[in-house]
Amino acid sequence: MLTLTHTVGGAECRIHIPESRHDLYGFEEFLAQGDKVLGFDTETTGLDVFTRGFQLRLAQFGNDREAWVLRSDLFGDAIARALQQPRMFVMHNAAYDLLVVDRHLGVTVEELGPHVFDTRILSHLLDPRAESEGGIGHSLKPLSAVYVDPEAPDTQGGLTAVFRSLGLTKATGWAGIDITNETYLRYAGLDTILVSRLFHEIGPLVRDVGLDHLSKFEHHLQLLLAIMQRRGMLLDVPYVETLRESLRVEAEQYRKAAARYGVENVNSTGQVAEALLAMGEELDERTPSGAAKVDKAVLLPLADLDLQWERLDVRAPNPLAEAVVRAKRAEKWATAYADAFLELADDAGRLHPFIGGLQARTARMSISRPPLQQLPSSDWVIRRAFVADPGHTIVAADFQAVEMRVLAALSGDETMKAAITDGLDLHSFTAERVFGPDFTKQHRKIAKAVGFGKVYGGGATTIARQTGADIEAVRRAITAYDDTFPGIKKYSRRLINRAEYGRKEVVTPSGRHLPLDRDRLYAATNYVVQSTARDLLAQAIVDAHDAGLGDGLLLPVHDELIAQAPADSAEEYVRELGRVMGSVFHGVQIASDPEVYGPSWGHGYGAA
Repeated sequence: MLTLTHTVGGAECRIHIPESRHDLYGFEEFLAQGDKVLGFDTETTGLDVFTRGFQLRLAQFGNDREAWVLRSDLFGDAIARALQQPRMFVMHNAAYDLLVVDRHLGVTVEELGPHVFDTRILSHLLDPRAESEGGIGHSLKPLSAVYVDPEAPDTQGGLTAVFRSLGLTKATGWAGIDITNETYLRYAGLDTILVSRLFHEIGPLVRDVGLDHLSKFEHHLQLLLAIMQRRGMLLDVPYVETLRESLRVEAEQYRKAAARYGVENVNSTGQVAEALLAMGEELDERTPSGAAKVDKAVLLPLADLDLQWERLDVRAPNPLAEAVVRAKRAEKWATAYADAFLELADDAGRLHPFIGGLQARTARMSISRPPLQQLPSSDWVIRRAFVADPGHTIVAADFQAVEMRVLAALSGDETMKAAITDGLDLHSFTAERVFGPDFTKQHRKIAKAVGFGKVYGGGATTIARQTGADIEAVRRAITAYDDTFPGIKKYSRRLINRAEYGRKEVVTPSGRHLPLDRDRLYAATNYVVQSTARDLLAQAIVDAHDAGLGDGLLLPVHDELIAQAPADSAEEYVRELGRVMGSVFHGVQIASDPEVYGPSWGHGYGAA
């Protein structure tokens, strides 16, 4: 047996690596020591648990002073037995490791999940900010450096250096490094020691600030999301293969269109800016280096397109701007979606997108690998790739203007609450109040943008760009909006004042403490509303499982739950799902629109 030593927090720790069955006696004695909570981690060949060729290499257990690193090819049965003991385990980013052992060791998420603490969840509850936002972040190394040992080894950084020395990359190193490499084994063991120590430091802090209830909820939600990820969604592989080629043809067509205006490379900001200026366009925004900005936010309005790629109908589309944005989108979709779908699919043609339960400061959920949450709400082309299982139909239930309903509930604005109670379309209602009974489609778009500006923190400049409206008209609309819904402005001012003269944070109805940046106190309303809307969706997922609907759930996207049901009972299923999603929040009805989509996800968005 190989034994390595390392100093953590001033104490010598031991890392044991069994090399034969005889060495497992020491591992059994370690398990019998009586630790109520053991750290656990895995080392694998990559990030995507369900892709072809993915393998579990090592599984490691540890406490504050000792770790055992076991090869899965030699001791898979011993690893599984250890995980099935009646004890608790602590992991960092537990959803990943739960899915790994579910798939490769047969210890299911349902079996192991209830016995797991996740230090990533605990850290998010204590401070939801990323490192880029001024927080500690949620990675094991920086958290350990703050709470465990300032000299805590940078496990991933150290391994990356070893990968480079072996001629491997960060992507290929996990599969390519020799499984007996001492640095690899050392860092594998240290992670369990660090996560064990981190848990004993931050676990009590979560209790001390009264967030036990959120910890229990988030841990339970994590299991449900992991089960959804394990289920995955069936791909129409021939459709994806055809789509990939058509997107590449489309990208080439638009690149050729851009070349007719002197832009040989649509990704060259200099070429695009120069050509647009020569066409008489004004480019007022600048990059930090002083160059003219020609990103999507600038080009879409020039192409007379909004963020959903629908016509603004406020100007003649600039053909170059449209060629550039459409070329770049087609190329991105070919790579980020079509290529990724085929690469990430499992042997059965199913895709298992990663569902992040706590991915933002506000705790909003996200979908990555691939990033399905970034799709325009009006698009069906990519969504069409996902089809129901044989004999099933895709269904969905989407919250009705949930952010606006939450805003009405929290602010107590009587005008908006009355409009919701009367079943009115909030954006049309707002447009009529702001622009009069003869409001136009453009007026409704502005009213909608102003409303979401209150939720997402967008100002007059952002709204003008998104809608193509004159900025003075937008400012007048904002003033009229505030006059129409005075309760919202008062509520926002109250949150800002409390943050300005008290703690720089807001506390949501569920009890989350969301820090505010000193120069962005105006984001207070945005944070509370977004976080609360997220919690309502998370509760809907829990309630759907409690109601026996969980087996059909496939994906949460924005404010929508995508599911599938047997074709002969799809109407009944989605009607019940819509009922479960409904609730009353602070006196305001939270409602959803249940709908049977059809054979694919895209059929709910216009696919034929």
